[in-house]
Amino acid sequence: MPDYRVTLEAVWTVKDVATTQDAIGIAISEAEKRLHPFTKFVDVDVMVMPCPYCEESITCALVVARTSIAGLLLSMKVFNAGRMDHAERIAKSVIGKAVRDISLATHRIIPCDSGARDVDD
Repeated sequence: MPDYRVTLEAVWTVKDVATTQDAIGIAISEAEKRLHPFTKFVDVDVMVMPCPYCEESITCALVVARTSIAGLLLSMKVFNAGRMDHAERIAKSVIGKAVRDISLATHRIIPCDSGARDVDD
């Protein structure tokens, strides 16, 4: 059965921040605290997207009235999932249990080489 790398998008709310860099740092830290007691195999990264004007990469974070929303990518490797949709359901279930009040959406699903398994994934 194939293995998949499933990456989910999450929006994280951070209160009482002044800058987007502070908001991103706090969002990543809070997400790791909630995920890593039980799901140490989930990678947390900031979401980036191309600027619509200059095509340069920008981070997905916005601060208004000292409250921020930050876009995060939560990624994990799912072993022995029959199909892509099965891998997606497994990832949403595992990650969703740790971050119950956070909305999750599928960002991408990539088939992995099933012969080489990473130790830290």
